[in-house]
Amino acid sequence: MKKRLHFLDALRGLCLISMIVFHGMWNLVYLFGVDAPWYRGTPGYLWQQSICWTFILLSGFCWNFSRNHLKRGALVFGGGAVVSLVTCVLMPQNRILFGVLTCIGSCMIAMIPLEKWAKKVPAAAGLAGSFLLFLLLRNCADGSLGFESLVLCDLPAALYRNNLTAYLGFPQPGFFSTDYFPIIPWIFLFVAGYFLHRVLDEKGLDEKLFAKGNVPVLNWIGRHSLIVYLLHQPILYGLGMLIFGA
Repeated sequence: MKKRLHFLDALRGLCLISMIVFHGMWNLVYLFGVDAPWYRGTPGYLWQQSICWTFILLSGFCWNFSRNHLKRGALVFGGGAVVSLVTCVLMPQNRILFGVLTCIGSCMIAMIPLEKWAKKVPAAAGLAGSFLLFLLLRNCADGSLGFESLVLCDLPAALYRNNLTAYLGFPQPGFFSTDYFPIIPWIFLFVAGYFLHRVLDEKGLDEKLFAKGNVPVLNWIGRHSLIVYLLHQPILYGLGMLIFGA
């Protein structure tokens, strides 16, 4: 059995803390009326992207350590379903459809059959190819191929039809979610994390690089990431209500 890679737990814990602070700011700005132009602009966007890129890449990296991929994927997907149900019922104006937990859970499950083919791909080629596909498909939800302001070509409007296509990465007109992470392009970042582990493992570097770094608080948060994710927003919202009132 491999040693616990403490640095990965600590990194996931640090990422979760960053996410909690980010969501705390979101509540202040969008629910309690605090004026923070920087948060609505580029700095806030880059902060948000740093969190989700790290979290999804780490999820793909750590997929290799799971003893039961289907169970773990179903738990994470189920957590995403709970978030969607609660927000749709209690906060429909801020509903979350196909959020990050739904995406990661879906990627975990999809990787089960995909691994049969992924194992046949050289690790370095798989890492480069999957990351390039992520960049190429980054703008699919906006109707084009390309990355951020770089638009290579428009995609057919017929792809953007309903909630099923929205789940895949092609949202229909009028679709809305405050936290939207469709399968495409994010599954390719997840797969890049899977191949990154293989690259390091083949070189014998994974344990050497990541076995150290045991920071108790961060490691605990990282090891209990799902429950921390599910609980942090209700706690933050409750604190906001106490401070700012109804």
